[in-house]
Amino acid sequence: QVTLVESGGGLVQVGGSRKLSCVASGSTFTFSEYAMGWFRQAPGKDREFVATINNNGATTYYTNTVEGRFTISRDNAKNTVYLQMNSMQAEDTAVYYCARARRNWATNRPDDYEYWGQGAQVIVSS
Repeated sequence: QVTLVESGGGLVQVGGSRKLSCVASGSTFTFSEYAMGWFRQAPGKDREFVATINNNGATTYYTNTVEGRFTISRDNAKNTVYLQMNSMQAEDTAVYYCARARRNWATNRPDDYEYWGQGAQVIVSS
């Protein structure tokens, strides 16, 4: 079993920055063998892909709406994946979820992810 715990959510002003963290744990889990991803769900909308990173951090992909503003990274020594969010907009308000992929390659498909965190609320206000 794998547990993912997000932190860093909260209230941020338009144009501001926020950094989310997600710590992974599990008795038979080797963090460095799996890709990780961030998804988000805004009120009244479906969950959507935000960013993904492969197992060694060499490959990243972003949805178009956050490209150039958000950065995904990971520290395999700490079993942690991060999402640095800059120039935030009201449309970024959502619950943000981290997820562990089934394989080592970066992917934007929700079905490619096996474990999900409980989510971290981010509210962007003006």
